[in-house]
Amino acid sequence: MTLFIEIKDLRVGFDGVDVLKNINLEVKEGEILGILGKSSAGKSILMHVLRGVEAFDDVTGSVIYHLSRCSNCGFIDRPSKVGLACPRCNSHFEKLEADFAKLPIHDPLRKDITRRIAIMLQRTFALYGDERVIVNVMNALQEIDELGPNAINVAADLLDQVNLSNRMMHIARELSGGEKQRVVLARQLVKNPILLLADEPTGTLDPKTADIVHETILNATKDFKMSLIITSHWPKVIEELSHRALWLEEGKILKIGDPHEVAAEFMKEVGEIGDQEKVDIGKPIIRARDLKMTYFSLDRGIVRAVNDISFDVNESEIFGLIGVSGAGKTTSSKIISGLLRPTSGSIEIRIGDEWVDMTQPGPDKKGRATKYIGILHQEYSLYPHRTVIDNLTESIGLDLPYELGERKAIQTLMTAGFTEKKAKEILTKMPDELSEGERHRVAMAQVLMKEPRILVFDEPTGTMDPVTKIEVSKSILHARKELGETFVIVSHDMDFVAQVCDRAALMRLGKIVDIGETDAVLSKLSEKEREEALEGIVKELK
Repeated sequence: MTLFIEIKDLRVGFDGVDVLKNINLEVKEGEILGILGKSSAGKSILMHVLRGVEAFDDVTGSVIYHLSRCSNCGFIDRPSKVGLACPRCNSHFEKLEADFAKLPIHDPLRKDITRRIAIMLQRTFALYGDERVIVNVMNALQEIDELGPNAINVAADLLDQVNLSNRMMHIARELSGGEKQRVVLARQLVKNPILLLADEPTGTLDPKTADIVHETILNATKDFKMSLIITSHWPKVIEELSHRALWLEEGKILKIGDPHEVAAEFMKEVGEIGDQEKVDIGKPIIRARDLKMTYFSLDRGIVRAVNDISFDVNESEIFGLIGVSGAGKTTSSKIISGLLRPTSGSIEIRIGDEWVDMTQPGPDKKGRATKYIGILHQEYSLYPHRTVIDNLTESIGLDLPYELGERKAIQTLMTAGFTEKKAKEILTKMPDELSEGERHRVAMAQVLMKEPRILVFDEPTGTMDPVTKIEVSKSILHARKELGETFVIVSHDMDFVAQVCDRAALMRLGKIVDIGETDAVLSKLSEKEREEALEGIVKELK
């Protein structure tokens, strides 16, 4: 295979911190290279360096593209085209080398090369939301001055290429996440690229949809004879898609080679939560007796969302509420956190040595307890235009001197699973500069900053990949160990529940049908319930 990209001793720094360190790598023409790594490993920075459209102030080393260029019209193509005829003017291709680490950002040659490089980014769909799908692709043709008389047919052909001709006339913002990613790919294929950079292209999609997008990317890679560099947290993705893989950790390449071997080594390092120190479980802190929550629906008539349940949750315990969609888990958690008042029954929270009746409103009743209850919703959000430290202090109403706020923020981020060094590094960052796992831990820290005694988490693992899920599991266990907090966790994710929960309650049709040690309760799940739980995760992801 012909040498295509040659990276030598690449180093990239930001604010005095090296985010890529001594990267040495070769990519062959037509190769599919998978880059595996945890959050903040440097994967996205490497992709942006390869993309070549932005300047980096602190960069050393070389990023050399080995290419061919037409001696007459300047058309850029793959290195294997050297000596062959140009398809545009029939002149001959000559050998070309361009170093993106040294070539000025406004150099016309750089622009000519980047026109042949396509990119797909995680979470960034970059579409004209109010335009039809085919118009989005035609706009991409216009952006590269290729909007000729045959443009509509070219656009239609590209939508066929990504198996989206059945959505051609749909409005872009009304598509699903997987469909949007395929429109993004169609827009990128307009360039007739020689390289596709796919940076976590399916990181927020459910597994079935991700498989469809991956298949589409692979087919496009073959049809357009592109090289493909794809990053992922998911070892399975790297194993199934790539010819060769590398493991990137804190800006360094730890291993490179066979995808299965690299993935196995990676999961050996990050795939275990490890033995946890024993935590002393205290006396009951939540006490529910004969709880009922009934409402009337025009479609379903009388609905018994919670139907006569009783349970205790002990201090410093991690307690799971599990079951399929509609079992009553979320309604029960809202009653615990004071967001819903039950139709009948009692729910009490112990504050110190006194029991507070959560069914009675007022600052001396329910209000006395709710200030000690922290809630992390499944659809959590951080203030996008505020730094991490502002998200942890000002935006949640903590009026602290800056020095004290900074100290408390660092301590709380460490409790949520960050190292002290990393906690200090991210204080001045904006949420969109963080990975998904880092944002989740900052959101958890935002809850912990208010010093709650009870934390209620609704589907905390959401769309997470295996590595991020392990990180969040560790952060919950670490927070419990450091602070002795009590957790109530609502989840469809039975593997996650098995890893973190001391006890669990299995709910069916508003009732608790089993309660006890987590493993024992999980063993009572039927095959149908296990399947429906997985389907529930997929449904909520969509």
